[in-house]
Amino acid sequence: MIKREDVVKIVGGYNLDDVRIGSVASHSALDVADGAVEEGFRTVLYAQKGREKTYSRYFKAVREKGRLMRGMVDECVVLDRFDQLLDSKEQEKIRSEDVVFIPNRALTSYVRIDSVENDFLVPFFGSRNLLRSEERGEGRDYYWLLDKARLPYPERIKSPEDIDSLVIVKLHHAKKKLERGFFTAASYDEYKEKSAELVKRGVITEDLLKGARIERYVIGPVFNLNFFYSPLEEEAEKIELLGIDWRFETSLDGHVRLPAAQQLTLNENQRIPEYTVCGHNSATIRESLLEKAFELAEKYVKATQEYYKPGIIGPFCLQTCVDKDNNFFIYDVAPRIGGGTNVHMAVGHPYGNSLWRKKVSTGRRVAMEVRRAIDEERLGEIVT
Repeated sequence: MIKREDVVKIVGGYNLDDVRIGSVASHSALDVADGAVEEGFRTVLYAQKGREKTYSRYFKAVREKGRLMRGMVDECVVLDRFDQLLDSKEQEKIRSEDVVFIPNRALTSYVRIDSVENDFLVPFFGSRNLLRSEERGEGRDYYWLLDKARLPYPERIKSPEDIDSLVIVKLHHAKKKLERGFFTAASYDEYKEKSAELVKRGVITEDLLKGARIERYVIGPVFNLNFFYSPLEEEAEKIELLGIDWRFETSLDGHVRLPAAQQLTLNENQRIPEYTVCGHNSATIRESLLEKAFELAEKYVKATQEYYKPGIIGPFCLQTCVDKDNNFFIYDVAPRIGGGTNVHMAVGHPYGNSLWRKKVSTGRRVAMEVRRAIDEERLGEIVT
């Protein structure tokens, strides 16, 4: 793991009047860039060739005499592959341009996690050592951390033969690097039938299936709780609920829009839905659930501070479902900016806006924290 003191030394040499905000050009990069320009920062996104037009053209920043007129991406660096970020010359350039890097899921999906931890010597806003906890099956993954924090998550079914009610089988998609090959089953026979069909279609592989996690299916709505933890705050609460989103998933959402009778007519290539995330929408929860939501965040933050020092810094997302008795179950954790925060950019979210009395998305809240750290000469306290 890159030593924190080495990162602090790097930002100690930054020109604080010219700090830029950077991120991998995917996932939630537009929210990061939009929030950064709102707080007066220049932005730089690192795209992969063939996937750069969103950032290099369509949301490119246009400035007149320094004043932003449209867009939010000041510079789009196009790489042959995302992992070229590890090249020594590219890293040197990032540091020389006083870039504070905002990690997202795309970074750890397209660049080996070992390299992110040990070789990518650029200042991260957030908790570098927590990024590995997203890798299900690692010894200290987020399920291990949820156990330590005594937080609720869906019951694990140890073996497919033990399936006696509806479960969800969680594993990676065989072809889509960022996506899932999830499927549901209510019996061992259904598990065998569906898994065989998905292997045949190339959605999953036998090897991926061996490492799958099987969980009791919690019937209820899904809420992604986008929190923020500020190590700089000394008077108000350090934990903030900035917003909530929920997902559109293909082809699952197409299935649920069909009447049951029509679903039964689907052929074998159509009848098993996929859970590829293709969009998000904004949501709120009833006020009587808010305190429960904050309790989840409090326990998670405390556990990260005990087991992953210095603990979570900045944004994190607890992905939850709520059962019929209004109990939360955490089914996934993002120890960085969530994937659905683009739905809040420019307009913010009722919770973040109400808290800060202005339009605040997760991306803008990140930039606000960086700005505060610069103004108070405390940048070393928020980077790893």
